[in-house]
Amino acid sequence: MKALSGLLTAAVLLTAPAPLMAQETINLTVASSHPTVIPWVGMIKTHFMARTDEVLAATDNYKIEWNEAFGGQLYKANATLTSVEEGITDIGWVFSFLEAAKLPLSQGSSYAPFSTNNPAAQLSVMQELFVTNEAFLNEWESHNLKVLGLTGTDSYDVYTKEPLEGFAAIDGMKLSAPGVLGNWLRGTGANAVDGALTTFYTDVQTGVSDGVMSLALGVLPSKLYEVAPYITRVDLGVAFSGAVAINRDTWDSLPGEVQNAMIEAGKYYTKSHGEDLLLRHEAALEKMLEIGASQNPPVTLTPMEQSDREAWVNAMPNIAKEWADSLEEKGIPATEYMKAYMDGLRKRGETPVRNWDEDL
Repeated sequence: MKALSGLLTAAVLLTAPAPLMAQETINLTVASSHPTVIPWVGMIKTHFMARTDEVLAATDNYKIEWNEAFGGQLYKANATLTSVEEGITDIGWVFSFLEAAKLPLSQGSSYAPFSTNNPAAQLSVMQELFVTNEAFLNEWESHNLKVLGLTGTDSYDVYTKEPLEGFAAIDGMKLSAPGVLGNWLRGTGANAVDGALTTFYTDVQTGVSDGVMSLALGVLPSKLYEVAPYITRVDLGVAFSGAVAINRDTWDSLPGEVQNAMIEAGKYYTKSHGEDLLLRHEAALEKMLEIGASQNPPVTLTPMEQSDREAWVNAMPNIAKEWADSLEEKGIPATEYMKAYMDGLRKRGETPVRNWDEDL
């Protein structure tokens, strides 16, 4: 009987469920220079963080306790890269537009206008380049971080206080433009006035400029259409603007399951953000027409003729070659990068008005 009892006890032990692993809580700080009302910042919470949580909940082995510091609580726009690099935040949005010296290849799309108006297609190309272009990957990873998700802009158009009668009419005009994108006016006869969304309204109102080259998603909340009611839909193109990144030391300390969850969430964030930009761009233009219908003069939108778009881009010097040559002199393989970028767009069905890589 004792032997039988022992066998029964052993059988019970063998068939009993193994004790569950206790859930581990991981504390991470996620931050940004911009507030969550900015679409791609808000989507860090609604898409990246939420999808990470969702994936981890499937096994319930790990839970992230998110410490949120959005909207410049920890740092401003001029410190997005160093703040992730130095671990001031574990995860943050890095604004590559403001990091030309440290992230030179990341500026490439800003030197190839009229190449695509599809932010989803462009971000897909950028994702591929992070895998296939070692120099591009290294310029980010050399700053002690790992890229998780990518961000971009909606397409640029021209907003003026007087009607714009085609491309030739911008000759002699003063158009406000943000930083490096003033290059998009070279060869057109227009004079670029350096500015930003925070200055555009006053620039036009006071006569510093005759209009601006800007984004619908920025123009709508800034109410620029009140002083520049004539929208010429040029579709100058979209630009890569940065990435959601994690401090490399933090990344290396995370369990593999958590890393995999974040990689999946980053891909979801990038894809969703690109699609969202396209939808929001159209909605913003429609909203400006709706709100501005009763003002004097009313807001109007006129698409630029394709022949005028071609005239614009062909009047420009080859700014892509100038950019690539200047980096090649420093040993940075920008020519290869630009060719890969343009090839990536064409493979995704995009038709650049000018093939910037032909003359590199």
